[in-house]
Amino acid sequence: MSETDSDGCGCTGDVGRAEVDPAYRRALWLVVILNVGFGVAELIGGFIADSQALKADALDFLGDGSITFVGLLALRWAESTRARVALTQGLFLGALGVSVLAMAAWRALNAIPPEAELMGGIGIAALAVNVIAALVLARFREGGDAQARAIWLFSRNDAINNVAVIAAAALVYWLNSAWPDIIVAAVIAGLFLHSAAEIIRDARRELREHA
Repeated sequence: MSETDSDGCGCTGDVGRAEVDPAYRRALWLVVILNVGFGVAELIGGFIADSQALKADALDFLGDGSITFVGLLALRWAESTRARVALTQGLFLGALGVSVLAMAAWRALNAIPPEAELMGGIGIAALAVNVIAALVLARFREGGDAQARAIWLFSRNDAINNVAVIAAAALVYWLNSAWPDIIVAAVIAGLFLHSAAEIIRDARRELREHA
């Protein structure tokens, strides 16, 4: 794939620049630290608030951090190897989506409202973290590499997820119902599956081109 090619989402990355640019490597390290660090904190907060949406979003943070770390290691690998890594990332993201859907279905059987104030506060903090990560990565999304696209998609989806979590917390508080929390967890799973399909499609296309 040439550096001028792009996919429908516009989330692309300049491979040559990524391989030699120290700023890109520093950006990835920052994203890894932000995602893993806050993911652990949000997971703890999700159990304290008893929020399924927070737990799902925390898994997203932790998954993004680990996958971005792999992306950092993959910068100097061959293009075909990066495409295989991106394919693995897509499959992993799809598995997360299925697991979150399963957890939301289980929670629906015991729909107890979470602690809305704590849920909303953590959601706002998570949004701030993801906006920082997205801004750090935004300058590197132009180009044509599935690996760079995967990293950008993760950060973009995280910010969308956080807005949904904040809205769900407001609805939980207003309605005194667990269903907004459960619905948002299912929406997050849907984003997992949509991004997984995009990443897998692009990675398979690059593998065919390098075959």
